[in-house]
Amino acid sequence: MTTEEAVRYSPEHTPRLSWAQHAPEVYKAMLRLDTAARRGLDPRLLELVKIRASQLNHCAFCLDMHSKDALAAGESVERIIQLGAWEESRHFYTEKEAAALELTDSVTVLTDGFVPDEVYDQAAKHFEEAELAQLIAAITVINAWNRFGVTCRMVPGHYEAGKHQ
Repeated sequence: MTTEEAVRYSPEHTPRLSWAQHAPEVYKAMLRLDTAARRGLDPRLLELVKIRASQLNHCAFCLDMHSKDALAAGESVERIIQLGAWEESRHFYTEKEAAALELTDSVTVLTDGFVPDEVYDQAAKHFEEAELAQLIAAITVINAWNRFGVTCRMVPGHYEAGKHQ
């Protein structure tokens, strides 16, 4: 038995729906919204936020995409890996990045209540109002993308870095 024969991966699932094909105007609007939301934000911070929200939402397609885009933007593998436990590995991130990640967690997991004042205030300490508004928009947009990805069971693994920027 060869090594290749010994390692058998699960088959790739089939997407449920090619939503962008069937709702092209919505897809185009989402792309425009995504472009508008990213303006003025550091590309590496933006990718960290997108990865973190995608982890929380279990969107494998977006995790694949944004991990590759983060690497292409110069992010380290170590910091990407640590995002799943960023609170315990806070020392990998700047205070500004940690504030953005905490805000991402609060905006993404609304079932825990609302965005606490302490979380918002911490983000407001590190971001000027215009940049904070852009960050909130970016968090909101990635959550919308995640919902399309998870609902339609988009298939991860085929994305090439920079394809949708």
